[in-house]
Amino acid sequence: MNYVQRGFFWIAVYLCLVLAPLFVLLLAPGPSGSGLWWDFSIALGFAGTSMMAAMFILTARFRRAAAPFGIDLVYYFHRWIALVLFLFIAVHPFILISLEPSLLGDLRPSVISPHMLAGVISVVALTSLLVMTLWRQQLKIHYDGWRIWHALLSITALVLAIVHIEGVGNYVSSPWKRLLWTTISLSCLAILLYARLVKPMVMLQRPYRVEQVVQERGRAWTLVVRPEGHRSFSFMPGQFVWLTLGNSPFALKEHPFSISSSAMQPQTIQLTIKELGDFTSQIKEVSVGQTAYLDGPYGAFSIDRHPSSDYVFIAGGIGVTPIMAMLRTLADRGDGSSLLLFYAYSSWEDLTFQEELESLKERLNLKIVYVLANPPKEWQGEIGFVTDELLARHLPSGFKRCQYYLCGPTPMTALVEKTLRRHGVPLPQIHSELFNLA
Repeated sequence: MNYVQRGFFWIAVYLCLVLAPLFVLLLAPGPSGSGLWWDFSIALGFAGTSMMAAMFILTARFRRAAAPFGIDLVYYFHRWIALVLFLFIAVHPFILISLEPSLLGDLRPSVISPHMLAGVISVVALTSLLVMTLWRQQLKIHYDGWRIWHALLSITALVLAIVHIEGVGNYVSSPWKRLLWTTISLSCLAILLYARLVKPMVMLQRPYRVEQVVQERGRAWTLVVRPEGHRSFSFMPGQFVWLTLGNSPFALKEHPFSISSSAMQPQTIQLTIKELGDFTSQIKEVSVGQTAYLDGPYGAFSIDRHPSSDYVFIAGGIGVTPIMAMLRTLADRGDGSSLLLFYAYSSWEDLTFQEELESLKERLNLKIVYVLANPPKEWQGEIGFVTDELLARHLPSGFKRCQYYLCGPTPMTALVEKTLRRHGVPLPQIHSELFNLA
């Protein structure tokens, strides 16, 4: 089964999981006098709750399920589908109240029933979760703290939603319907135990040690880690891992970073990290010998998935990291493919991997087009941003047959994707790495 077939298979599995409660709803009549809009509102509540339960699967990092898409795309889908399920959950009570205004009186604190209170708190938890996620940076919520709150609010919203469904009872009165929601609840519990207990226990038995902390240009640092007492995992160039430093893997203090080293040398893993946030600004203070834990590899952003004789890489800033892994791997393999790299950065002096990129041109059939926003006075190369005109000046004559790999700031990636599509590059030949997973 190839990646496309596996992708359709897992999409079908997801749809079955999400739609199962709706089929249950359709297979048996609801309360008498319910009506179309009433049933539609109930269906929204069921769909939103089952989608909420499926979120636990999306974020559990099952490699087999995520492999056809890449875990970054799975997380991107997770973010957007969360907005859809929130809309379903939020609209559900408004329709009911508009049909039966007397229900509003049942929400008064003095008379509200336990299952209705559970439903209200579930909506509040879901709303809080959405606000904290969408405006995390504006609210100055630390990433580690946000992850803990994200987990707690997610569990609270789902558990109370199921309590609400069970308490209403009209649509889950038969034993087999109750069995369905019991199965959903136990499945979510099992996934939670796997992600937060079983996987960390396995990682605890496979520690790594920081062997070097290398300063790079552009306020970036490369952590060189080596497995301690075990063989490291193999990976495809361009993939990434979740890194935990100094803490137990149970601590929920992990961060995703691309592997920058060659896939031909898996016993030494290199992670190149730029000082951009709370955690990354402390990377330079990591001490040699410190314990590290790696969860991975993940991601579909790799040349190994799309073999070709012609590659075009387009990197912006520290987005060069996974592309550097690809170039190093190709060099170690003695590959003769035609390679073109567009590398956009603020200044020449800060350009990460500057010296090594120049030396790689001696080992590879590699052409590099540097694009500087703030070039030195004597600069003779490209200035500004990666634009349509700039690409047209440097792309090879047979550019439509190339495989394209884009990694950098979202505006740059989106603009280049549109430009390539407009010039007739087939969509399956354009591969982008999404930066922000949270």
